[in-house]
Amino acid sequence: MTAHKMFILLIATLLSSSFAQVPSWPSSWRMNESTVVMICNYSGYQDPSLTPTFFLQDYDWSNALAAWSAATPMDTNERLLVQAAMTKAANPSSMSWIYRNSVYGYPWYQSVRFILDDEDYSPWFIKFKENPPWYSPKCDVNYSPPKCTEYFHTQMDTPLPPGKGGYGACTGTACNCGSKPCGFYVFNHSSDVVINGQTFQQWFIDSYMLDAIGMSPDVSGFFWDDFWDDDGNMGDNTKNATEDMGLTSADLLQLTNSYTANMEMLSNRTLAAGKFSWQMFYTGGDADSKGSTCPGPIVEKGNCATTLRTLCTEGSPAQTRTMMYSFSPDRCGGDPSNLTDFDNDLAGFLLTRGNFSYLGHGWLGCSRNYEFPSALSVDYGVPTGLCTETADNSEVFTRDYSKSTVTLNCTAWTSSIVMK
Repeated sequence: MTAHKMFILLIATLLSSSFAQVPSWPSSWRMNESTVVMICNYSGYQDPSLTPTFFLQDYDWSNALAAWSAATPMDTNERLLVQAAMTKAANPSSMSWIYRNSVYGYPWYQSVRFILDDEDYSPWFIKFKENPPWYSPKCDVNYSPPKCTEYFHTQMDTPLPPGKGGYGACTGTACNCGSKPCGFYVFNHSSDVVINGQTFQQWFIDSYMLDAIGMSPDVSGFFWDDFWDDDGNMGDNTKNATEDMGLTSADLLQLTNSYTANMEMLSNRTLAAGKFSWQMFYTGGDADSKGSTCPGPIVEKGNCATTLRTLCTEGSPAQTRTMMYSFSPDRCGGDPSNLTDFDNDLAGFLLTRGNFSYLGHGWLGCSRNYEFPSALSVDYGVPTGLCTETADNSEVFTRDYSKSTVTLNCTAWTSSIVMK
């Protein structure tokens, strides 16, 4: 995920909805096993002692940015595993998820850099169109002589040498991303070329997503960033990117279809490996929608009664899928150290949650402080049924738990949790 993401982004919109709706690990109704945070720390590893009570911690590629961007060669993936192991050691019951981009190839990942440096793998990347104009630079002039490539790449949120306004803290006169300039390269999901005994799909799943690090027992899941659609939307778009690549409408449709097929296969393989992904979350909206990078609270004052009437049913996605419910206001905004509507968010979560549900934060950037109220450590018990409206059109909803009763008044926008 990139630092400039401050808008709601539904990732992998075109993924098949055929994947399982819940993970393979045991469900839990305990609040201390029902929290989630998307997190990273720019200056180094995230100190597990600062977020010890969040059960599921999803680490962004920017985590430990200062260290891996200065490394020779860069080693993002390896540091994500170190972070996952640190988190697991500090809290053995916790889960760590790590970042993978599904559209862009980052050379600060060793597996990507390996195939970028080997010309045999050229068909697996999209190139600049043959003739100018090009809006993204082909060459990095920070090298002497300049380092150039025909592989399309952008330099948004890309490590650059000191003083050049880049992302990270490269040392010396230039960054070390291998034989090509540092940048966001674009995978060619439509490639059917077999290279060294692998198709692109096989490499993408086995050697990149579910490599030795992704398959580590310290890693429980993933965030799969960005997506393709046939309008040329890639999630993290650079202006004129599809023009730079010379992609036609037919190319975009083929890429989208190939991407969708590859991600469906990845989803199935990930679940078979006992892992999960953020994109499999239900974060609100349509029943088959994919997890948003920038979710908001699912129950809000403006939609309260309508949403609760929908979700407080046996077949609702809140009950049948794995729900990620965000604190207010989130949506890639707000201050996680100051929860602005905690009581109503907690009540909305407890009213709607199913067997697999997590309350917390989506993407809010790096190096943030996180409030963790003591109410998130309380055992509210197991529900005796679904939430119900106290009377027709009362707009007051309640749910009984074995150790508490939860109530939310949508009209007054007030809530209570009464322990038994």
